[in-house]
Amino acid sequence: MSGLVKLPALLESARKSPFKLKILNLFLGRLIPFNRPHGVHILELGKEHIKTAAPYRRKNQNHIRGVHACCIATVAEFSSGLLLLSRLNPSRYRLIMAQLEIDYHYQAKSTIIAESRISEQQLKDEILKPLAETDKLLFTQTTEVHDDRQNHIASARVTWQIKRWDRVKTRV
Repeated sequence: MSGLVKLPALLESARKSPFKLKILNLFLGRLIPFNRPHGVHILELGKEHIKTAAPYRRKNQNHIRGVHACCIATVAEFSSGLLLLSRLNPSRYRLIMAQLEIDYHYQAKSTIIAESRISEQQLKDEILKPLAETDKLLFTQTTEVHDDRQNHIASARVTWQIKRWDRVKTRV
């Protein structure tokens, strides 16, 4: 969890500086080692949106040289989760993916780009207000995945369990 403590400051500085965005991508490669070999990285980080990408390369391909379905799922999950972490304090709230549903529309044969959005109003109404009254909630975030040629590759719906850390019970 020590890496998560630094995350809010890194995310905020990465919104304003391309250099800090590079630092954040390096940090996330260490924090989430599963994504590193796939080259999953942030392209753009705004207050209400995020764009993440995975390059078209051999490690991300399936047997017919398209981007593998699991790579598409990974970049969509990463986009959705990181957007929520950028808006919620990761030292106060724990995110766990509860469900992932994906509709695949088109075979990707180039770099894929996932975009997730959440408005300030949606954050308040669907997450922060309910969390003030309950220990945990389920929130579904939609992420659209396109390739760098603007083909609509997939639509992902990631359902997150969001819980306050002070309500998390772990076994010893």
